[in-house]
Amino acid sequence: METILEQNAIDSLFTMRQTSRETQPPPSAPTPAYNFGRAGHIGNEQMRAITMVNEQFARNLTHTLGAWLRTQLQVAAAAGEQMSFGDFLSCLPDPSYVCLLRLEPLGGVGLLEMSLSVAMTMVDLLLGGRGATTSVREVTDIEDAILASVLQIVMRELNLAWESVGLQFELDKHETQGRIARLMPGSEQTLCLSLDVQMPGVQGLINFCLPAMVLNTIRRLSAAADEPRKRASASSDRVEKLMGEASFPAVVRLPPARIPSRELKSLEVGKMLELRLPKTTQAELLVGGVRLCSVLPVCKGDRLGALLQQDATGQAPLVAAIPGVAEDVAREQNEGAAA
Repeated sequence: METILEQNAIDSLFTMRQTSRETQPPPSAPTPAYNFGRAGHIGNEQMRAITMVNEQFARNLTHTLGAWLRTQLQVAAAAGEQMSFGDFLSCLPDPSYVCLLRLEPLGGVGLLEMSLSVAMTMVDLLLGGRGATTSVREVTDIEDAILASVLQIVMRELNLAWESVGLQFELDKHETQGRIARLMPGSEQTLCLSLDVQMPGVQGLINFCLPAMVLNTIRRLSAAADEPRKRASASSDRVEKLMGEASFPAVVRLPPARIPSRELKSLEVGKMLELRLPKTTQAELLVGGVRLCSVLPVCKGDRLGALLQQDATGQAPLVAAIPGVAEDVAREQNEGAAA
């Protein structure tokens, strides 16, 4: 008897321990340590938004700069990259053409670097040459002043591409490589954007180096890329109001009808010519020479009109019609069917 009681006590104790283990919450996953080295890192979504802006910038610059230089020019956006300022400086050729950029309203400073082969080709074109380049060398003060007109166009298109995030770029001045090395610490993270420029007989790059302070602005850029572009209400309303007063020639045209030549020969003033078309035959409305939709020619009082049958896409009937005309046409159609 005692043995049975001991065995029951052991079983009860085992059951209590098993139940206690099952009711305990599972151990939580360890919290990953924060990596301060990745602070300010640009994510994939942000980089995609940057790439879209850079591609738009490249397309616009292709047209405007090509027209300014009066030559065949193709600008293509390369993939953006995040690197330290020291790595960016190590990639610069020697010599190189580098200008400072002011970032407003952030108050920061960035860099614009242009391949000397591209810069000298542009200078030769603006001076009336054919774009031939000689040896790579430092630009003179006169050549620097000529390039300023080209860079103003680049800045204008750059600001148009980045205006959605409220960032403004202003061209400062041409600097030497020795001075730009002291611009910021070599370990500071920067965003580098590149444009591949191709002209007859020459190919080079235009690089932009932006400081880490623009990362918050870039986050706004990625958020704005997911939202529909807001309309400028004031200007849109004004344009819509002005266009509402514009008038366009409109024509209602019936489909072709075959008429015997004897009837055409006997035409005279006051004689009615039968078109041999059912009175419910649909015509088409042409506005400015472009087909808009299907209509029925109707009469409203002492004026002619057109009852719209389909929308501009020709897919769905219109609910709204000319007031009072829809009922008249429906009544005529019913009378014709009864006859």
